[in-house]
Amino acid sequence: MTTEVTGVDTRGASERAPRVLLYSDDVDTRSQVRMGVGRRLAKGAPDIEWLEAATHPVVVETADAGGLDLMILDGEAAKSGGMGLCRQLKHEVFDCPPVLVLTGRTQDAWLASWSLADAVLAHPLDPIELQRVVAGLLRTRMARG
Repeated sequence: MTTEVTGVDTRGASERAPRVLLYSDDVDTRSQVRMGVGRRLAKGAPDIEWLEAATHPVVVETADAGGLDLMILDGEAAKSGGMGLCRQLKHEVFDCPPVLVLTGRTQDAWLASWSLADAVLAHPLDPIELQRVVAGLLRTRMARG
């Protein structure tokens, strides 16, 4: 797992940085998501702390450890797709953070709803929509404390 500091959305610099777990077996997909979201989502907001995972066991271990504000899971990841992983985490992790699932096509949104995902976006990712969805999920989670 690689830890990398990058972008956030909260209401001020005094707030803590949100922690986002980004899962994909494809380094290009992870890079595309980080670049699409940006370092932060608002001027003066703290940078997002990105935790990256390329395998199912690392995602489960990191989620079990707690302290996450959002998980972004690639539904198209090989061996262990993000939709099944999302459903597992929603059933097994106490106070599971919100999950954004990335699908290969818009038509897969129905399957992502089965996964219990809080939000779904399809490839190709629109950076403006990606940032809007991530910001909304983070605001909701961070407001809960």
